[in-house]
Amino acid sequence: MAVCARLCGVGQSRRCRRRQGGFLDRRSTGPPHPESLVELPPELLVEIFSLLPGTVLPNVALVCKKFRQILNTETIWRRRCMEEFGMKEDLRKMEAGGVSSQDLYVKLLHPYRHILGLWQPDIGPYGGLLNVVVDGLFIIGWMYLPPHDPRVEDPMRRRPLFRIHMWESNKATVECMYGHKGPHKGDIQTGKKDEFSTKCNQTDHHRMPGGRQEEFRTWLEEEWGRTLEEIFHEHMQELILMKFIYTSQYDNCLTYRRIYLPPAMPSDLLQPGLFKGTYGSHGLEIVMLSFHGNSARATKLTGDPNVPAGQLTLDVDLSRPVVLPELEQQRNIEELSRLVLGVHEEVQREVEQQANGTPATVRQAAEGACGGASGAEEMEADHVACVDNCQSGPSGSSSNPPEALPFILPLGVMARNEVYPRTCRKCFYGTGLIAGHGFTSPERTPGLFVLFDEDRFGFIWLELKSFSLYSRLTDHLAHAHAPNMERFEAMLRNMQSWTS
Repeated sequence: MAVCARLCGVGQSRRCRRRQGGFLDRRSTGPPHPESLVELPPELLVEIFSLLPGTVLPNVALVCKKFRQILNTETIWRRRCMEEFGMKEDLRKMEAGGVSSQDLYVKLLHPYRHILGLWQPDIGPYGGLLNVVVDGLFIIGWMYLPPHDPRVEDPMRRRPLFRIHMWESNKATVECMYGHKGPHKGDIQTGKKDEFSTKCNQTDHHRMPGGRQEEFRTWLEEEWGRTLEEIFHEHMQELILMKFIYTSQYDNCLTYRRIYLPPAMPSDLLQPGLFKGTYGSHGLEIVMLSFHGNSARATKLTGDPNVPAGQLTLDVDLSRPVVLPELEQQRNIEELSRLVLGVHEEVQREVEQQANGTPATVRQAAEGACGGASGAEEMEADHVACVDNCQSGPSGSSSNPPEALPFILPLGVMARNEVYPRTCRKCFYGTGLIAGHGFTSPERTPGLFVLFDEDRFGFIWLELKSFSLYSRLTDHLAHAHAPNMERFEAMLRNMQSWTS
């Protein structure tokens, strides 16, 4: 009776039309209703099976011979390729070349579906950003490279590291794309969850006739867009040579770990995502901006020998806005330091009070009763003015965008990119991570986070007297969003442990 109810749309309580003393209604003049899926017409079964996820179709084929035969219909697999992997016109080309949509799905797309998305390669402190996508008739691993220093607002560059296809045989073929001699034999191994490895089987394709010198010159032009003679800074030359020696030893035999784009919330100061930023002699690096309550955090996806990939480069306290002085006073680094260090000292005092078990509210009440110190009074006055001007919240209480405020870097603050916005929306206290070579003696140093617009922000490193400008990465990155905030935060913790 349950099967009957599903097929004819009524149940026992509504006096099923097929029920009369437990026998078929002899007064029915139409064709008999099918009692199971097996009795449905083939064209209807094709439509039903086309709606099922491709991962369950092998189980459907085990039900009976009829289902197994119907699942050989190209329409079913063509629809699965289109809906699950975004393939369209490319399928026709593949079929014209003698490869069916079923083979494409079963032997290429389905087995390698777990490597689609964003990944970070294990290249010591340097890290990286790999995006594996279905690209035409291939699965391609694209390494994303920042634009040449210091053009932070230029588009990202891409370099293929490997590809998988079915052109040459009836099975998936993996090819290494590293080097300058064209595609050659490679391999991909998937073992642990959210991790895979690539291996080149013909590393001689990576070598160049002129030896290491020619390889270095070619790498330098691709990586930096210039020759070594054009880089006059000796320390910068050493860093570049060190990176070439370190990264070239891998020969595209790398391990990758999955990373996610940060989830977005309505209360976020701006859309979270990936940004390119200037890091002095280290050139441009990629960071991931995410929001956690009253905190904005930028995590390195690419790094350097001082602060490696995976580390928290910026930590911004969105509950502590800073009001910039008049434009002429902004040129004075001492005035900016007074404002930021005043907030920093307040934060330090609160941390000490909490460590001693004294709530901040008790401390503030005591300071109010005693009059407090003059520095504390100045800080409180600045903070009140800041709350009034910045509306004190990450997203503000007004639906209108904040008024653009004039901005200029203080004299003596170095900027790799002299072309930076001359107006900003908001400023906040934050800390940046600095360290010695080899990530020795890491410490968080105070600075100023400057929000310019939806796609650009900056950070003034007070101790270094340096300015970093960040610009949003606008490329579409498929299969990259985190399932939920818990998975994303777990990924961030894992990233820091990889390079700690």
